[in-house]
Amino acid sequence: MAVQQNKVSKSRRNNRRAHDALVAANPNECSNCGELRRPHHVCPSCGHYDDKEIVAQADEIDLDEDAA
Repeated sequence: MAVQQNKVSKSRRNNRRAHDALVAANPNECSNCGELRRPHHVCPSCGHYDDKEIVAQADEIDLDEDAA
């Protein structure tokens, strides 16, 4: 079990915790549809990334009823 050798002062404790704060998200605008999306991620509304369609949307997929 870890036991401290000396008391950690409030200043040292707070300096250690200085980098623990959460950073707010910085969304970018999708170049295809204009919706906000996370940087370096596929757009959740249109499925495009870097001006290419990566994920086909459900309404665009032609589902064959006989195949199921």
